[in-house]
Amino acid sequence: MSFTKSQRLQALPPYLFIEIDRKKRALLAAGKDVINLGVGDPDLPTHKFIIDEMAKAIYDPKNHRYPFDEGVPAFRQAAARFMQKRFGVTADADKNIITTIGSKDGIAHLPLAVINPGDVVLVPQPGYPVYASGAIFSGGRVFHLPLLESNDFLPDLDAIPEDVRQQARLLWLNYPNNPTAATAPLSFYEKAVAMAKKYNEKAVAMAKKYNWIIANDLAYGEVYFEQPPCSILQVPGAMDVAIEFHSLSKSFNMTGWRIGWAVGNPAVVAALGQVKGNVDSGQFNAIQVAGAAALEHYDHPDVKQQMDIYRRRRDALHGGLSALGWKFRKPTAGFFCWVNTRQGISSMDLCNRLLEEVHVVTVPGAGFGPAAEGYLRMALTVDESRVREAVARIGSLKL
Repeated sequence: MSFTKSQRLQALPPYLFIEIDRKKRALLAAGKDVINLGVGDPDLPTHKFIIDEMAKAIYDPKNHRYPFDEGVPAFRQAAARFMQKRFGVTADADKNIITTIGSKDGIAHLPLAVINPGDVVLVPQPGYPVYASGAIFSGGRVFHLPLLESNDFLPDLDAIPEDVRQQARLLWLNYPNNPTAATAPLSFYEKAVAMAKKYNEKAVAMAKKYNWIIANDLAYGEVYFEQPPCSILQVPGAMDVAIEFHSLSKSFNMTGWRIGWAVGNPAVVAALGQVKGNVDSGQFNAIQVAGAAALEHYDHPDVKQQMDIYRRRRDALHGGLSALGWKFRKPTAGFFCWVNTRQGISSMDLCNRLLEEVHVVTVPGAGFGPAAEGYLRMALTVDESRVREAVARIGSLKL
């Protein structure tokens, strides 16, 4: 039969990495030694103390039934305690927190809870593709906010046109940022919260039925090398206008477990829960029990050792490429380096040359949108010795 994809799927931007992935697989099939700095997936195993808790939880019969819609109470309570200990943020486990199947689940479904057709969604570029695709699936209109190095990879909120601000319903933020590795000071969050409150007050005055909602993606919040990143909910009054997404994937090497949570405005959290109640049945209870153990011990020695491993990899990549003449900011958090391309070579061309000539996989900035041209994303998800080998191979490339 003939088949046509839905207009929502057709509206998604093209996936530009298919050809890169094909070339990588062809090299591997030919027996080539490929170093993959492209994948944003931790190579380190989940910590043993978490696995041990999971091993006990899977034998408990009460975990074999349908999960709680809003999440196991023990996990949500652990998340609330984490917010208090880590950020000094008070959150009610029953009203302000919902368990998600990894942060991607909540990020993708939030627009369905808060966006009406035609509403504007403010999306950073470069940024996680799900911010835009979630907006498209909900019938929203995407307005891109360029993240420029000249502005420390923060969106210029003052540059958003007034008519766009008045039509905006949702603002996405993500720090530590993927892919730029930038972090945001608390003063930036204070400005974003003040702007959201201002336009919510305007909406009330004009009898408009919309609110500005800020969604902050803090998936990389516990992977840092210097100062710990802050939460937008540390800003007084932020709970009135914001929801924040957390994930155990990067913090505890649990990408395959699919466990996270959202915390923030109770009405927004409840709306997200209503969407999820109609499209999924929650996460396996035993995984939530193990996740609670992870959060209770977020400062475990094994977790701190993991930070040291990423720090050494960062230093090897940044120091090695800098010695070769590559100039880019040394990341202070996350496990990506956002590397400036050289001598006017496009990011896609340079990515292809690195793959074909020295067998090093990177991600071209162009794949994240026009504002990201001129950069490559390199992940710190291979062993330090492989990072150094990758630097040596890159140094052999004739540019």
